[in-house]
Amino acid sequence: MNQLELLRKYTKIVADSGNITEIIRYHPTDATTNPSLILKVALLEKYQPLLKDAIIYAQHLGGNKNIQLVNASDKFLINIGVEILKYIPGKVSTEIDARLSFNRGACIAKACKLIQLYQDLGIPKSRILIKLASTWEGIEAAKQLEKEGIHCNMTLLFSYIQAQACADAGVYLISPFVGRISDWYQKHTLNYLKYDVTEDPGVNFVRNLFNFYKKNSYKTIVMGASFRNILQITALTGCDALTISPPFLELLENLTVPIERTLNPWTKTKARIFSSKITESFFRWKSNQDIMAVEKLSEGIRNFSYDQHKLEQLLLEYF
Repeated sequence: MNQLELLRKYTKIVADSGNITEIIRYHPTDATTNPSLILKVALLEKYQPLLKDAIIYAQHLGGNKNIQLVNASDKFLINIGVEILKYIPGKVSTEIDARLSFNRGACIAKACKLIQLYQDLGIPKSRILIKLASTWEGIEAAKQLEKEGIHCNMTLLFSYIQAQACADAGVYLISPFVGRISDWYQKHTLNYLKYDVTEDPGVNFVRNLFNFYKKNSYKTIVMGASFRNILQITALTGCDALTISPPFLELLENLTVPIERTLNPWTKTKARIFSSKITESFFRWKSNQDIMAVEKLSEGIRNFSYDQHKLEQLLLEYF
């Protein structure tokens, strides 16, 4: 039995890809997309019909060029998501424009729009996760969306205060970024290269979050994301879910070295609770104290917004 099969016994496998061919090959339960992945597939010839369909849709709705560009971009996201759902039994995560990350109302409006676009194509909201950045505004938006039956995947999560705020808000799923956390410590800590995987900062962060959630009976799913090597993945065997890019799925499929479950919901652990109720001021203060989380969150929002802009520039060529 290969490592992918072993991992699948204890953890939900989620493909971190918008490429249908890759998704079909590895048979994941769910799939996640983001602006960078959407841009990547938009450049492929086989996805041009989906892109052109989005342009026609936007032109039919009318409005000025900016309005049409936004509508075309949103429709292309949904077109990709609908295609992915043809080949997986579970859910697809669709991310809203990162430039809305600090606007609660805009996040809610965009999420509702995307859900409606899916429903217009016969896809129930139960099969969609709306991805939002784990800013205060994003978490507050998710809190409202969850009340309306729209499940959310909170992304760009790097700190305990973000994780607790998400769980307190009742969000469906969080995506702590293992690799990006480790990247930061590798850059800023001289002795990082002496660490083995049991001391990896990103792995330990997710392990602690998982134990914290189970200890406090939070229902929010923990889905590790953003991996840099196979050991980071296998060290989190037993996590609720892991979203894994196709190159690592292929490596796992080709490795037969046994792996064991390392995370269990019944593991005894110390609770890490900041407050019975996290206020906005407390959230912002605690977030500000975590230099790594501040830097990686802002970097992630910037980079996703850059790729969103690139996608829009590509769409402009069709108008």
